[in-house]
Amino acid sequence: MTYKGHIVDVVRREIYDGELIVTDGRISRIRQCSLPDSMEPWPYLMPGFIDSHVHIESSMMLPAEFARVASEHGTIGAIADPHEIANVMGVEGVDVMIHLGRQAQFNFLFGAPSCVPSIGSNVETSGATLGSQEIAALMQRDDIAFLAEMMNFMGVLHGDSEVMAKLAAARAAGKPIDGHAPGLSLEGRRLYAQAGVSTDHECTTLEEGRDCIRAGMKVIIREGSAAKDYNQLHPLIDEYPDQVMLCTDDCHADDLVRGHINVIAARALLDGHDFWNVLQVACCNPQRHYGVNWGLLQEGDPATFIVVNNIGPYLAIQSTIIRGVEVYSYDQSFGSISIRRQTIADLNSYPNHFCATLITPEDIRLDIRRGDTKHIIRATDKSLYTGHEVVEVTGDPMKDSHYPWHEVQKVVVYNRYTPSARPVIGLVRGFGIRHGAIASSVAHDSHNIVAIGSDDELIVHAINRIITMRGGQVVITSDEMIEMALPIAGLMSPLDGHEVAYRCRLLCDMAVLTGCTLKAPFITMAFLCLPVIPELKITDRCLWDSQNMVPVT
Repeated sequence: MTYKGHIVDVVRREIYDGELIVTDGRISRIRQCSLPDSMEPWPYLMPGFIDSHVHIESSMMLPAEFARVASEHGTIGAIADPHEIANVMGVEGVDVMIHLGRQAQFNFLFGAPSCVPSIGSNVETSGATLGSQEIAALMQRDDIAFLAEMMNFMGVLHGDSEVMAKLAAARAAGKPIDGHAPGLSLEGRRLYAQAGVSTDHECTTLEEGRDCIRAGMKVIIREGSAAKDYNQLHPLIDEYPDQVMLCTDDCHADDLVRGHINVIAARALLDGHDFWNVLQVACCNPQRHYGVNWGLLQEGDPATFIVVNNIGPYLAIQSTIIRGVEVYSYDQSFGSISIRRQTIADLNSYPNHFCATLITPEDIRLDIRRGDTKHIIRATDKSLYTGHEVVEVTGDPMKDSHYPWHEVQKVVVYNRYTPSARPVIGLVRGFGIRHGAIASSVAHDSHNIVAIGSDDELIVHAINRIITMRGGQVVITSDEMIEMALPIAGLMSPLDGHEVAYRCRLLCDMAVLTGCTLKAPFITMAFLCLPVIPELKITDRCLWDSQNMVPVT
């Protein structure tokens, strides 16, 4: 097979006319030559994009569907942390993702999740634990390429024996260690890097990013569905082009169908960053850092590249070729039907760890009396972070003019792993739900059931529907319900990726009918449960003050 066009050589930083000769999935020869006259402009052939840190499960798509949709945007590979499914199924969940990833013509590089659960079992219930022994075993496997984000950065700084054993296992195997250390000082980052951590995707300010690089780590600029740090960090692209990569971290289905790493690269070009530096951080640096050769348009490389109509910020992907196979063409869809059927045949063999029993309104009763002090979670649309409001009840909440109780709804988290557990009930402000309820089995990071609503009966109905579906998302009003089942670990759907995105949009549209004022209620709700991010969170065990690392009563 021969491909002709303007060849974008990111190694030599030059563009020349020529042709690629592809044999058995590799570039056997590159010939520089003039291009014949054509009615249509010759395309540009350039390396594909790489997501340098992503939880595929957050798309709610199976890996093959994630690959199909991402390839439409010129993505040819992903550095994947199967952290979400590992919290549900442990090592078995990691194995499931690797198995499903192999069914796609795509480049997946999987790591071993380092923090399962994200915090101690006294704070939340997860479906599994990955201790240092499990991590050591994973580090010996050829299909595990790195130790994924070490969220317990305080454990690193304080020399926690279990944490240090995990890092030692990765170092002994000669595999990279990814980081997660929001807000660390320069000195703290130096200690973190000295322990072997080589990246961080949690920098949210330019100074944090510069400190990270000064400490000896690479910065992965994150622009995902919830956390968005490009605006603050993009100067690093030209300041330190060798030390920067791009990622989405959590990329939800309705965002992924609209764009992926190509969107971040386009923004960087629009902002005036050097063309070659943008390609370096989007295409080259991930391959170099993680020690893979997925293709950089050099002789002998895998024939993996994208065909685009121009090299400006508004480039349009005409086709994506991975190991000599055209996996996406603007003229036709990616052929994944056989992959999907094969996957569905296997799905019932995967446990999804749903052991919760049905509940009643009495199980989520919450009395609010005069003189009570209530801790209220303040939610912000699409944000990982929450506020912590402490309010004294001075009278009837329905008539209290000192606090906007009409903006407060009940939030319930229910243990999915232990039969007959008791729900934890809290209060949240910011969703605006007035007549309905929403519920989901996607609740970071342990993925218990979370629900918010205006009415106990509707909250219970929504939670019980999640249980009977064995995972999913639900929006319910007094006369209507919309749902999407997530039977794979309560996290992923077997449906076509574009269908998943469509149903996500339907759920959000339906949430508006409940009075919800958020654009992304399910994303926002999922992060109410993440106890390692400030300020006030709710888990299946307690309200949790993440600033002071203590339960709240």
